[in-house]
Amino acid sequence: MKILSIDGSGNTASVAVAEEDKILAEYTVNHKKTHSQTLLPMVKTVLDMLGLSVDDMDYIAVSNGPGSFTGLRICAATAKGLGLAAEKPMVGVKTLEALAYNYEGADCLVCPMMDARRSQVYTGIYAFEKTSETENSDGFRLAVIEDQQAVPVEEILEKVNAQGKKVVFLGDGVPVYKDKIAGLVTVPYTLAPAGHDLQSAAALSRAAFAYIKDGKTVSATELVPDYLRMSQAEREKLERGEKITAD
Repeated sequence: MKILSIDGSGNTASVAVAEEDKILAEYTVNHKKTHSQTLLPMVKTVLDMLGLSVDDMDYIAVSNGPGSFTGLRICAATAKGLGLAAEKPMVGVKTLEALAYNYEGADCLVCPMMDARRSQVYTGIYAFEKTSETENSDGFRLAVIEDQQAVPVEEILEKVNAQGKKVVFLGDGVPVYKDKIAGLVTVPYTLAPAGHDLQSAAALSRAAFAYIKDGKTVSATELVPDYLRMSQAEREKLERGEKITAD
């Protein structure tokens, strides 16, 4: 089983190809170019390096939100276009769960934090539970303690403290709220180092593999990003009393 994974939920653009639990290739760019400029060329480069095509893939996985509204739209459009053309099933993975898979198998809680602006973060709390080898090839399963949500950073830190366990923080929200983490967290914690702190299509592939085992796939036409909250433009329309229409 081969999975093409595409993540454009944040500033980082990342593409990977995995076969079962083996990552065959990953291409990640954390630069200022927009995902509309990078994602398709990255997909082509990775597939060309492997001597494969989209037709050789069994599934296409995408980070499905929350995250950058523009990034999610570009990412979804790219994945849907590839999926429709090649008639491939899709896997829409929750962004925070994909981020948590940077620490698959960790013996502590995992708390991804993405800067959501307006003094909020997209976040959640996760743990990896040991299971039998028959359930998961690596013997771990993601446990969702707090599902992904958009909340003030103080709220998620209070929930982390309530768990009473060691935690690792990762994501682009960590540098933004580093001082609040230091001042408010009362349990032992670490901050993810570079290379394990941002979106990774390899981590997305691992999450997608678990989704597929659980039967969580959709068609390309059914794939819809989950923005988790309204965009700034939509909020401004509401404030002006204007009607919000679907895209």
